[in-house]
Amino acid sequence: MTQHHSGRFHLWPQSLRGQVLLGAALALLLAQAISAVLLLGAADNRREEIVLTNLAFRLAAEPRTYSRADNGQFTRRGPDRGGGRGGRFRTRTTDELPPRLAALMDRERSETLRQMLAAQGIDAHRVAMAIVPLADDPRAMRRAQQRLEQNGGRFAGARPRDRIANAQVAIGALQLADGGPWRVTRVFVAPRQAGVTRTIIIQTAVLFAVLLALLALLLGRITRPLARLTSHVQKVGKPGAPPEPLAAEGPRDIADLIAAQTAMEARIAAMLDEKDVMLGAIGHDLKTPLAALRVRIESVTDEAQRSRMADGIDDIARSLDDILTLSRVGKASTLPEMADLRALAAGVVEEFEDMGSTVELAEGSRVTAPVHISWMRRALRNLVSNALRYGGDEPPLVTVTQSDGHTILRVEDNGPGIPEDRIEDMLQPFTRGEASRNRATGGAGLGLTLARAIAQEHGGELLLTNRKGSGLRAEIRLPTQPSKRDAPLF
Repeated sequence: MTQHHSGRFHLWPQSLRGQVLLGAALALLLAQAISAVLLLGAADNRREEIVLTNLAFRLAAEPRTYSRADNGQFTRRGPDRGGGRGGRFRTRTTDELPPRLAALMDRERSETLRQMLAAQGIDAHRVAMAIVPLADDPRAMRRAQQRLEQNGGRFAGARPRDRIANAQVAIGALQLADGGPWRVTRVFVAPRQAGVTRTIIIQTAVLFAVLLALLALLLGRITRPLARLTSHVQKVGKPGAPPEPLAAEGPRDIADLIAAQTAMEARIAAMLDEKDVMLGAIGHDLKTPLAALRVRIESVTDEAQRSRMADGIDDIARSLDDILTLSRVGKASTLPEMADLRALAAGVVEEFEDMGSTVELAEGSRVTAPVHISWMRRALRNLVSNALRYGGDEPPLVTVTQSDGHTILRVEDNGPGIPEDRIEDMLQPFTRGEASRNRATGGAGLGLTLARAIAQEHGGELLLTNRKGSGLRAEIRLPTQPSKRDAPLF
């Protein structure tokens, strides 16, 4: 029984190695069960063949004791050797077929016995044969008791006397002519060889141990490289330095897969580098003419017109800055540093107050965490801007706290919130809560996207939830105990 990553238990293993080993074990168990049935069946057939052969030999070897006279009557020609020595049966003659044998006669076995007698030149008129429990045949029971006395308590290879209760005896009868006497003889049925089941179980256990051990070693050569590849792929694109390329090892198919993965990562890295170079060039080429336009509008005499033109240029510059900032997330060369997040939040609140916006900071204790300060300030600033833009007349509330193993930077407003079916869409680039691109209303639609990217690069997440009543709650949740890294966080 295995436990899945979701916590539920599964009878069927979830790993490749476990499934193959269990499948092989079940197949081997089934094969051994079939083999055991066939072996036991073959042993029973051999025992029955021996019984039939002994019966045919005894019936065929006994001389005739009756002959037909001229008047049609049968007369005895020899003594009736009905006794036996040493606990063995002798063939005896009777005028009629024993009633018990007639009642229990096995027609299939009787026909087989007839064919065996015919093979020995005995043309039988009628043949009867049955296998009955030893305890149901008094004559056979007396012979068994004699054998017990002569063999020191053993019977048919069995030590305890109570094995007699499970013993069987075969009774065969032969009539040569219609109306003639019957030759009747008995043969003990040898019990099934002791220890056969135990031998099969031991054989199965040895086969299980050898086969599964070899299979586990073989599967290890497959699953170990796959496990390393899985761990490597999970690290690709996460904060920190990119993982070292994997060595192509294992079976050829697995090695080829690792080599293909390494080549793909190299191509992706090259494409991302080209993208960064292209965005940097675009940013430089666009900022230069924007700066020139800003200088030229100073010659516009209409104050209102000049103000609108300046706002448009600033809006374009800020959108361009957001795009470039989003593209650079994960490319910082400096390590995160331990920072007082409450002091960081207080600084952001002061920035907005200096610009004439009212933002509240909830009381709380000092909370520290390793962060990239400029990035985290940018993320919090975006959340506060979003709350001011859509939060209604009441000022947004900023809270810094720790809960459930996370450090939380929370921004709450009293606006209309976001429809539940659009929360995920709002985290996508260029998605706005208001249709226009006006900075005072809709913006460029990159603020939440950038905040989420920064949170994820710190190993955390950005959660948006609607408050009870009205308003939106935006939380940057960072792990309290981040994993140790030797490389830069971004």
